[in-house]
Amino acid sequence: MVRRGGGAGRRYDRCCCATRLALRRRPTLSFEYTDNTGEDWVTGGTRGIGKGIALAFAREGARVAIAYRANKPAAQNTLRQLQLEGAECFAVETNLTDPLKVDFLVSAVLERFGRLDILVNNVGEFRWKLVAETSIEEWNEILASNLQSVFYASRAALPAMRRQRWGRIINMGAVGAERAFGQATISAYASAKAAVVAFSRSLAIEEAKNGITVNVVNPSNIDEKELTLAEARRMPDARYPIGRPPTAEDVAAAVKFFASEEADYVTGQVLNVSGGWLL
Repeated sequence: MVRRGGGAGRRYDRCCCATRLALRRRPTLSFEYTDNTGEDWVTGGTRGIGKGIALAFAREGARVAIAYRANKPAAQNTLRQLQLEGAECFAVETNLTDPLKVDFLVSAVLERFGRLDILVNNVGEFRWKLVAETSIEEWNEILASNLQSVFYASRAALPAMRRQRWGRIINMGAVGAERAFGQATISAYASAKAAVVAFSRSLAIEEAKNGITVNVVNPSNIDEKELTLAEARRMPDARYPIGRPPTAEDVAAAVKFFASEEADYVTGQVLNVSGGWLL
């Protein structure tokens, strides 16, 4: 049940899909990040998980802002798809590892939409490298992309969410981040994603009294072919106990739950969206 209206004339609408009503018109800022280096495994608002999240919110009636680093044609293509879903949306080219630019981006969202309800931090540079072969610059870049950007964005969004006494921060981690995936050559990335989990839990405690929840979605590897759920169900994959590969739709569904009114009592949690991978 979702309340609409106010005063003596307030009415209640019932719907089997309460999440749809709960998300309608809520401005969503998806800090999704992409570049053309080929080193990102979650590539932001222009394809993959980030694009899937943006489209999922658009279909629920949310107003959507996406941030991207360099791939303007891909960002424009995503905007066109969001507009076809009827969403009010815009995109900003920026660098989410620069705190001043993140502050400016949040200001742009508040100026355009008047409020900021839902923040999705979906940023993640990824490199396969042994620690002995990783330069200090590379280490710092991976931590800046995966961890510092989450801090900058969350810090910038908090004042508006506190004023509203309502907010959702959903940070993207990675399946197995706290177990190092059982793989070598990802020490910097695994360290950053494990830190995102710890940061999110601490922030959840800090902001619970302000009506703000903070949660983490840990996806497994998403195929860059952008499989639909229907296509994935026709592709057996023995790596996953569920028997099929993951899709951006699977991840977006988890993000939508954390953003919804139904998740009002859920904070500081980590949800693995992996089809049972690494159990």
